[in-house]
Amino acid sequence: MISTQPNIDRRQQSRHLVDELKKERQQVWSMYCHVAELKPFSPRQQVQLKLTEFSQLLVDYISLGHFGIYDRLVTGDERRAGVLNMAEQIYPELSKTTDVAIAFNDKYEEALDALSLESLEHDLSHLGENLAIRIDLEDKLCNMLLN
Repeated sequence: MISTQPNIDRRQQSRHLVDELKKERQQVWSMYCHVAELKPFSPRQQVQLKLTEFSQLLVDYISLGHFGIYDRLVTGDERRAGVLNMAEQIYPELSKTTDVAIAFNDKYEEALDALSLESLEHDLSHLGENLAIRIDLEDKLCNMLLN
């Protein structure tokens, strides 16, 4: 008798990764809104603390998508051609959103001066647009992964 246990385990792992990704994504959006509500931005400690916390969550979320979901696909754990093709198609756009998030993190994780505060509103808007694109791409991939 052939066991289907490995398929069940892979599906459970996929479900766990997707659930974790969605949980972290919700935390990022919530913190994004908290940071945006701090306008007008000033060099207060509260702004710096929220930006630092947000940057940490953002990097965790981006990492989970890249090194959790994508790593699972490229290491051979995923055998379905449709999922692999979808992953290959969306990777360039997903990578662009990663670059935007990492650039935001690098700029705002620790240093908060008057010059960076001047561009914070614009940078948050740009980041928000890219996070929305990323979410759409992730949802497409996650839906295929779970079906």
